[in-house]
Amino acid sequence: MQHKVKPMGHPMHPMLVVYPLGLLTLSPVFDIVHWITGNGYWSTVAFWMIAAGTLGGLLAAVTGTIDWLGIPAGTRAKTVGLIHGAGNYLILILFIVSWLTRLNAQANPPVIAYVLTFLGAVLFMATGYLGGELTLHFGIGIEPGANVNASSPFSRLAVSEQKAASKEPVVS
Repeated sequence: MQHKVKPMGHPMHPMLVVYPLGLLTLSPVFDIVHWITGNGYWSTVAFWMIAAGTLGGLLAAVTGTIDWLGIPAGTRAKTVGLIHGAGNYLILILFIVSWLTRLNAQANPPVIAYVLTFLGAVLFMATGYLGGELTLHFGIGIEPGANVNASSPFSRLAVSEQKAASKEPVVS
């Protein structure tokens, strides 16, 4: 199953997610620097990182949605893709609301702006994991014959641990 948006033969979605992921997850770091130093410049930097990250995130969301529409219905990959995409849309909303609350107070935003930014950055870990599963586990966008119904990675882990445990010598 190949990506649907591929100008010049290269899939766009994986290229577009890098910048929003970096910008949006780094913005709370600049907020922390603001708290430590008391210098509002750092929250202003976070404000602009959120602005650029959400714009890039919207582009990534569009290409990701188009790719998701190409995954066969009723498959595990379609379900994981839905959770991945819905989670990322939620994250974008969190960052957009954080940005809007910072609009008139860039150097000293309200607490809710920080809460939304940190929550969005934490949620990125989960949705990023799911995006990795789509690519690395299911083969979405990599292999023409992707295994869209591959078993859960957690069930694979449990089976491999059981096999390893059954090979261990019994100590009395």
